[in-house]
Amino acid sequence: MKLSLYIPTGTTQEFYGYTDPMAAFERVRELAVAADESGFATIWAPDHFVPFGPPGAYVFEVWTTLSALARETQRIRLGQLVTGNGYRNPALLAKMASTLDVISGGRLTFGIGAGWYEDEYHAFGYDFPSTGERLKRLEEALQIIHSMWKNESTTFEGKYFRTSGVVNQPTGVQTPHVPVMVAGGGEKVTLKLVAKYGDLCNIQESPEVIAHKYDVLARHSAAAGRDFASITKTATSYCIIADTDDEARAAVPPWAPMVFPGDLGSYGLVGTIDTIRERLAVYERTGVDELIVGFQDALNVDTIRRFAKEFIQ
Repeated sequence: MKLSLYIPTGTTQEFYGYTDPMAAFERVRELAVAADESGFATIWAPDHFVPFGPPGAYVFEVWTTLSALARETQRIRLGQLVTGNGYRNPALLAKMASTLDVISGGRLTFGIGAGWYEDEYHAFGYDFPSTGERLKRLEEALQIIHSMWKNESTTFEGKYFRTSGVVNQPTGVQTPHVPVMVAGGGEKVTLKLVAKYGDLCNIQESPEVIAHKYDVLARHSAAAGRDFASITKTATSYCIIADTDDEARAAVPPWAPMVFPGDLGSYGLVGTIDTIRERLAVYERTGVDELIVGFQDALNVDTIRRFAKEFIQ
């Protein structure tokens, strides 16, 4: 099982109290370089514009951030966890991804989802339609993006999006195209979209629920004629290292239920080094190919290197 870094960009108030935005971004750069040097598989960054909770703390936009980090790193892959489909036109997204794949030397994984943070949509003036419509928009976007990576030109007339003979050159570095992560665990629609369009999935749940979601994805894959093994199964967890398990569980942040369903302290990477090692083994037995790890001590480069020394190298 590969281990990857969920890099902080400010969504969970990591830069609260900072008064110098350049110093804040320098810390992001330092974390990316440490992850690159320490053996993490991928840097994943969230696509949000404002922090969860009170406004005002710094938040860095994901596509420009990853473009900068692509030139500061050498080996590690880069991806969004995940791009909110409603924030950008899908033809533009295809172009952005192609460009970033070139900038990074073929290290991009393009993550996309239907979007969920309603307050953010309203704050920036975006429509926030029903879940069903957001998923329909996501499927049209995936059709456009795939076509623009594969075909000389794309004309598409959908209910929500359209293109007229759009040409996308260069299409990127990777062949046959930039790999696509479709994130979310919706069993009737989202996992069906993974089976149809995704090279990777991402489930943010307990290992028990993840196992169930993978079973559902396997059925959708069979129905779509996809080899289930060809889809990289990723999951996301959160790490709090402490001297005792009780101390670590007491430190689970109050915003955790917004993004980690259930009792994060009972299944996340929360506890002593030995407990974390046991929980990593559970994720691996569940079938996770790549575990994306966010850290409570998110801005501490030493924490990133310590984790890598214990569990990667």
